[in-house]
Formats: sequence, structure tokens, C-alpha cells
Amino acid sequence: MTGNVIEVNNLEHSYGSIKAVDNISFTVKQGEIFSFLGPNGAGKSTVINILTTLRKLQKGEARVNGYDVAKEPNSVRRSIGIVFQMLCLDHEMTVSENLEYHGRIYSMKKKERSKRIEELLKLTDLESKKDTLGKDLSGGMKRRLELARGLMTKPAVLFLDEPTIGFDIQTRMRMWEYLREIKREGTTIFLTTHYMEEADQLSDRISIIDHGKIIVTGTSNELKNKLGKDLIYLETSDNRAAAEILRSLVSVKNVTEDTKSLRIMIGEDVTHVLPQIMDKIRRGGIEIIIVNIKKPSMDDVFVHYTGHELREGNGNGNGNEKQQGIETAVVSE
Repeated sequence: MTGNVIEVNNLEHSYGSIKAVDNISFTVKQGEIFSFLGPNGAGKSTVINILTTLRKLQKGEARVNGYDVAKEPNSVRRSIGIVFQMLCLDHEMTVSENLEYHGRIYSMKKKERSKRIEELLKLTDLESKKDTLGKDLSGGMKRRLELARGLMTKPAVLFLDEPTIGFDIQTRMRMWEYLREIKREGTTIFLTTHYMEEADQLSDRISIIDHGKIIVTGTSNELKNKLGKDLIYLETSDNRAAAEILRSLVSVKNVTEDTKSLRIMIGEDVTHVLPQIMDKIRRGGIEIIIVNIKKPSMDDVFVHYTGHELREGNGNGNGNEKQQGIETAVVSE
């Protein structure tokens, strides 16, 4: 990695009175897979649409591959590839024809087009489907074809907006392998996702975004390590009273009350702290029903920094683009 391929400073974007993107700044390093992790309506798609010049920059600064998004949109477009949430293939064209057509749009020479199509069919494991119509492909194959199309011009940055939404876990994991291979080719990947495991397994760095704000950024290990080596999950006969007792202990860094259990973040070795915790709760006349010790996960990280679990449906506040009737923009080719 030799520098930043994306630089964003104090970016803001509103839809009427709704602030979808709220004064965010971040950078993406050359050659990394960078993820925005957050729920629907968090502002993820709006950011991608601004960076890919599909939405006008309202406030702040953004540069992609060295080009100013507001002042040099054509140069930005020439240096990026995009895969949208919504499929936008030509279903009456074959796999090869879809790629050929895309190459022609970008004025690629015939020899260059043919070579690149061959490379991409191999990369995305679509060689045996090159003469198959788009409408006859499975969902996973269609998404792989979209990836191939986005890579036709060897973009400096590939933008992926929820690339595996709706996939089963096996198909999702295969898609991750394709993305890792694309990274090995030297392409920087910026993706949005609301799948914890996807961000965890795939990303070099992750920004958690919620209600239009970036809450925290770091590698998966950095974010998890901030929560400590272990977490204790505790279910008792009176979780609220137990939480008050635990918050008085020096060894307890944080206690989060879920619907059925308490999530306890500790600052010391769990083997030393757990007996103390259990003894203190029992002395308070509270019955301990279940005790579970686990390593911090991205789910735990998200809850810790946002105060809630990642909601699968639409957001309930700022940045709820779909609730406002604003869908992901699609470029017509």
C-alpha cells in the first residue's frame, strides 16, 4: 500500500430535513478492502453514490484516485468500477456479450477487450457460462458477472454496495474468495455491508456507521481487542439488579443489558474475575441461571459502540434513505 486512494473530509448530505451523512471523514488505503458496516438507512449507499458521482456532493470534500469528486467527475468515473445492490445486467445478452458491450462503452480496443474478458471469466469462474444468457444464470452467477463487468476497465477502485445481500452463507463465502483474488490483482475495494461476518472475514479495515455518523474505525482485531480478551454473558433471576451490582466492581469495564442476559466487559483475566462476579451476585440474593464466556465478536463490537444490535430492517432515524423513497441510483448503459 502506497497511500490513500480515497480521501473524504467533513462530508455531509441531506434529503430534505433528514441528514443521511453527518460530517464524516475517512481514508481508504491503496490495495485494501475497506468496509462500511451498518444497518439499512445508516447512510452507506449515499456515501457510495457521492463517491461514484451519482449524487451531487453537497458539503465537504472527497477525492477518489486523486480526482476531486465535485470538480473532476469524469476522471473519477474512468478510474472506478461499481457493483450496485440492484442487478443491472442485460438479461437478453450472454455472459460474454455483457462484458463485450461494457468494454465497448469504455472504448476498449478489440484485442484488449478479448484478453480482459478471458481473464475475468476465469477469475469469476464463469468460463463454462460464457454463452449463457443473463436471465438463465443463478443469483450468485449474476453477481459474479456484475463483478466481472465492474472490473473490465481494470479500475483503481471497485465499489460494492451490499454485494452479497440475499445470498446463503456458502454462496457468500465463495464471493469472498473472488473478492480476495480481485484484491490480489491490485484493486482497492470499498464495500458496504450489514453482515457482521462479511466485514469481519473480508476487510482490512472496518468503519462502523450508524445514523449517518462513523462511530469507530479499525481492523477487526483492533476493534475486538478494545473490548478485552473475553466477554461474560450472564443470565440471572434479576438482570437489572445484577447489572447494578456488577457496575460497582472495579474489574468490570462495562455492562450491557440485553433482553435475556447481561454482557459483561472485563479488564482482567476472566479466570480471576468470574468467581468474584458470581460470589457478589449470589450475595445479593440473585440466582445465576446461565454463565457463558466467549471471545469478542463483531456483533459485540457493534453493540458496544452503537448501544444496539444491528437492525436488519430499515433504520429508525437519520439516514433512512429507503424510508424517504430514495433508492440506490443506477447508471443506465
